[in-house]
Amino acid sequence: MRRALRLALLLAVGAACLPARPASGGVVEATVQDDKGKPVEDAVVYVAPGAGVPAARASGTATMDQWKQEFIPYVLAIEVGTAVNFPNKDNIRHHVYSFSSPKKFELPLYIGTPAAPVVFDKPGVVVLGCNIHDWMVAYVYVLPTPHFARTGADGRARIEGVPAGAHEIRVWHPRLREATEKTGRGVTVGPAPGAAAFAIGLKREWRIPRPAGSRYERND
Repeated sequence: MRRALRLALLLAVGAACLPARPASGGVVEATVQDDKGKPVEDAVVYVAPGAGVPAARASGTATMDQWKQEFIPYVLAIEVGTAVNFPNKDNIRHHVYSFSSPKKFELPLYIGTPAAPVVFDKPGVVVLGCNIHDWMVAYVYVLPTPHFARTGADGRARIEGVPAGAHEIRVWHPRLREATEKTGRGVTVGPAPGAAAFAIGLKREWRIPRPAGSRYERND
């Protein structure tokens, strides 16, 4: 009897020491179109912070490339606390900077990859530019939530690992007319994927034109 009791206690202690299995979470499938019904690329769809949604605590890294005298991707969505590398894959120098309040920084003229990445420690929109090539523009959207995705050319995005329950889903885009806080859609996540559809108004795009005949070179 004592042996059986001792064995039961050992098994219970062993089970308590095993790491908990993380919840797989659910899925939100989103579509984003403009007010003419055309798919919107590079929109960021995300689960608004709230009950049941963990705060962003990123410790990883992301990359914003410079290639053919352009930033790639045009929109980079990251969690607060993410460190971003800015490799220059051209064989001409770039000078990356931002004057945006969530992250003001400069990476003076360089080729290759700077030694230290830039840590984005506040949420918000960070507009990137190059001091040498005025047409080079991109955006880093820093989010206070780990649940987000960026739309492809088909205007679709899939957010995985979302906690079960009712949530508010929002969308952001560099040319969005209204505040992202006003785009919220309610969605319930469970065994079946939740769905969120957005029809958004976009501002007219204005970018400094790339000079005709401008050349790029790349290090292979």
